[in-house]
Amino acid sequence: MKKNYLILLLFFIGCTKQNENTRVSSQSRDSLDLYLSLANEYKLPVAIKQKYNQKAFEVIMSQPDDSMKRVNLFKVANRYFNMRDWNNYNKTVKIVLEKAEKAKDSVSMSKAYIYLGDYYSSQTSSDSAFAFYYKAEKLYLASNDYYNLAKTRLSKALLQYNEGDFYGSEKAIFNALRVIRRKNNNDILYEAYNLLGILYNELGEYEKAIEFHNKAIASIDDKIIPAEFQSKATSLNNLGFVYQNLNDYKKANFYFQEGLKEKNLFNQKPELYAILMDNLAYSQFKLNQSKELPGLFYKALKIRDSLKLTAGITASKMHLSEYFAAKKDTAKALHYSNQALIVSKRTKNYRNVLAALKQLSLIHPKKASKFSEDYIRINDSLQMAERKMGDKFTRIEYETNEIKSENSSLEIQNRTLVYVFCVLSLIGLFLYIYKTQQARNRELLFKQQQQIANEDIYNLMISQQNAIETMRIREKKKVAQELHDGVLGRMFGVRISLDSLDKLDEETAADKRKKYLLELKEIEQDIREISHDLNKEKSGLINNFVAILEKLFQNQTNTFNTKLVYNIDSNIKWDLVSNVVKINLYRIIQEALQNCNKYARAKTITVEFKSEINYLVLSISDDGIGFNAHKTKKGIGLQNIIYRTAECDGNVEINSTKGEGTAILVKIPIDQKINKIHNES
Repeated sequence: MKKNYLILLLFFIGCTKQNENTRVSSQSRDSLDLYLSLANEYKLPVAIKQKYNQKAFEVIMSQPDDSMKRVNLFKVANRYFNMRDWNNYNKTVKIVLEKAEKAKDSVSMSKAYIYLGDYYSSQTSSDSAFAFYYKAEKLYLASNDYYNLAKTRLSKALLQYNEGDFYGSEKAIFNALRVIRRKNNNDILYEAYNLLGILYNELGEYEKAIEFHNKAIASIDDKIIPAEFQSKATSLNNLGFVYQNLNDYKKANFYFQEGLKEKNLFNQKPELYAILMDNLAYSQFKLNQSKELPGLFYKALKIRDSLKLTAGITASKMHLSEYFAAKKDTAKALHYSNQALIVSKRTKNYRNVLAALKQLSLIHPKKASKFSEDYIRINDSLQMAERKMGDKFTRIEYETNEIKSENSSLEIQNRTLVYVFCVLSLIGLFLYIYKTQQARNRELLFKQQQQIANEDIYNLMISQQNAIETMRIREKKKVAQELHDGVLGRMFGVRISLDSLDKLDEETAADKRKKYLLELKEIEQDIREISHDLNKEKSGLINNFVAILEKLFQNQTNTFNTKLVYNIDSNIKWDLVSNVVKINLYRIIQEALQNCNKYARAKTITVEFKSEINYLVLSISDDGIGFNAHKTKKGIGLQNIIYRTAECDGNVEINSTKGEGTAILVKIPIDQKINKIHNES
């Protein structure tokens, strides 16, 4: 909404410039004031207000072309803006601009550029809007009008924020604050702090968002910012929304309730009233306070429907879908999420399209894969469009400056000719000084370069020594891990098996003994390979990973009585998984099985590989005695699992409770997209 106090200020400026020879009849002036007042009466229907505004326009156009006429035309345009009558708003502003250009009235030209920027912003033509804001910014900068310069930069910042150029928006806001520093401009401060709060909330920097929203509330001055703007209610809503993102629904609920208590909120800002009500309903839903639900959701949706606020309608329907999904009313949940998707697509609000697709994938699992594909495709294209828009804003500034440079180039050339003769005469004077200093500079430069080279050689020697020491420590740690994870585990298994030979008859024991001797030879070979080359792993592990895993599982089954259940997802493309990841996964499984055999007393061990988009997931669980994962100090085995996962840039969760077994979940990022296909009946 245009700010009426700004319009009144320009009105008085216009009065001081009015041509004394121009006189308007008292009757005409009184009727104009009446028409403008009625056109701004929020209680009247829009059609009636449009008629009064048209009458005011006709009265103004009959007046002489002077500064007062332009001020009054801005008032008409302002009222069309408030009524969202974009066509008449655009026509009126262009008339003002044409008259301002003829009169060379830079103040009115600047303001017209701002109004046109607002128009194209409302029509989602962001590049045109940015171009007009930038023109206004240049005029205000040239005239040292810092107040309106700051306002213009905030308009640019809001436009950049809406187009996803968050860092460009942040820069524009601080540029606005810079020009009004140490000045009592609370309205500018409020808008800047409020937008910074919204921006940091979008970037996930919630502490900064709360800080700036509180600064915005502190900057509200009723003498400067009209009460009908409902600035406090706006900031209370924004604070509540930050706490919603922090999942602190109790605080969010408090701020939304405080916002709704603001006087005349519904009459002055019905769209804000609807936002607060919808957010309050959502917080109560998250707090399981269902006494007023879903009534509050429906009230907010009704207000937004009456105002034709498509983005708000989408938000209300998304909240209703989530509410009914939680109530297990799938039919209503699907109904509202589908409606939200239709409205978002029709209005080309792709952020809301993404939210609707995400909600549909959660409540409609049969089509989850299709919704996910659409989500990824639209999200990728949206990010690309946002990057292009940021580049486009930069290009518009550059092209505008280029045009300005071309217009002033002739003047610069003429001025240059005057200075050429003076410069040539000075060149001869300084030539001798330059030549004498040049030799000294060369000598000094050589000494500086020699000193830099000596420093580089010293730094290189230090870094080389550090690298050698790091490699030595890493190799020692790797040998310890290989011996612990590979050799010791297998030797433990052979030892347990040899202990069991005393219980068998001689003939059976002889066969088993041969088998275990063969296993000891293989362990000997492993030790030999480790000692010969610490950086190489068995080629069989790398080249035939699944077969090696199955052999490991078979040895576990043959050696121990614990039941082993394993499953390897056939969709995993092992040839795309790096050798380093394969080796570490193998050692993690070895270590986990060894821990189960030593400590768990489990009846069943389950090992499972699953594929997710961009992730390879390994889960190992048992039904053994478990341990207190929070209090028990992690031994070398668990530390090795954590270390190997970190080597693969992955993350590991180790969950265990006494008497309830242990579960290890390892997620490794991989450079592949494996789309799981679920066939649901």
